[in-house]
Amino acid sequence: MKILTTAILLVTTLLAVPLFSLFFGTALGPAEWRAMHTLMIMAGIVIAYTFITGQLTGNNSQVDKLWSLLPIAYSWVVAGYSDWAPRLVIMSILVTLWGVRLTGNFAMKGAYQWRFWAGEEDYRWQVLRQKPEFTPRLNWFLFDLLFICGYQNVLILLFTLPAIVVLQYVTVPMGLLDYTAAGLMFFFIAWETVADIQQWKFQSKKKILVESGEPLTGDFQKGFLDKGLWALSRHPNYFAEQSIWVCFYLFSVAASGQWFNWSIAGCLLLIVLFQGSSSFSEEISAGKYPGYTDYQERVSRFIPFGAKRKQD
Repeated sequence: MKILTTAILLVTTLLAVPLFSLFFGTALGPAEWRAMHTLMIMAGIVIAYTFITGQLTGNNSQVDKLWSLLPIAYSWVVAGYSDWAPRLVIMSILVTLWGVRLTGNFAMKGAYQWRFWAGEEDYRWQVLRQKPEFTPRLNWFLFDLLFICGYQNVLILLFTLPAIVVLQYVTVPMGLLDYTAAGLMFFFIAWETVADIQQWKFQSKKKILVESGEPLTGDFQKGFLDKGLWALSRHPNYFAEQSIWVCFYLFSVAASGQWFNWSIAGCLLLIVLFQGSSSFSEEISAGKYPGYTDYQERVSRFIPFGAKRKQD
């Protein structure tokens, strides 16, 4: 029940943090509430769709299929409410670049099919379903509802909500911090792209060798990639993903003049999610590959050239 308890705690935190921050921050005006109301309706529909579809098909990657698409929709909706203010248009363009790249990467893994509910399921959901705590059907039902569909969908909405703060201060002209945030966000999108391409090439070549019956040698015998950006951190793609949404938050700082505003909850909770997600992934990798523990000792988890595992 530990995983289920953690999921319930995360959902509670997810609701409490932004609500507390919102009502103790600068109050939203009518235009911002109209935009927020639209986004909340969209998110509610998606939560219901992903949960029902996942339950009916047994494929719990329905949120994964939409993860890269929803922020695009949310950002452009808010931009529309601003009558296409330059700052929000730039934010939406950057999110679109991020989303198109991530969608393409996920598509290469077989995630999308004409039967939209089918496609490749994230292997981690398969592993989780086999754990003893999820043997009772009710436990997996609750985990799917509260965490996979509920928590993750609300989190997607939350880390795009800096756009609402920007809408609130739509008349503030763009400045140096905006251009810095845009440049950094583009840089991290490129970083994540390179990391995913390197991983894709490695895994594709390994799969070909395995399917052809050829012996695995060198890095392929080791089983995992530790070259290129993957020599600088164990999860360079995760590092970039978190950095992208911190940069997105900086636009709200530039607009509001507040280094800490309520919309920071999204990127902070995303960082928390990646801590848990990477730990679970590494638990699986360490069980499959004998050399992975040494890799953990040598290379930092997220930050390139950062602290090693003893300080993770």
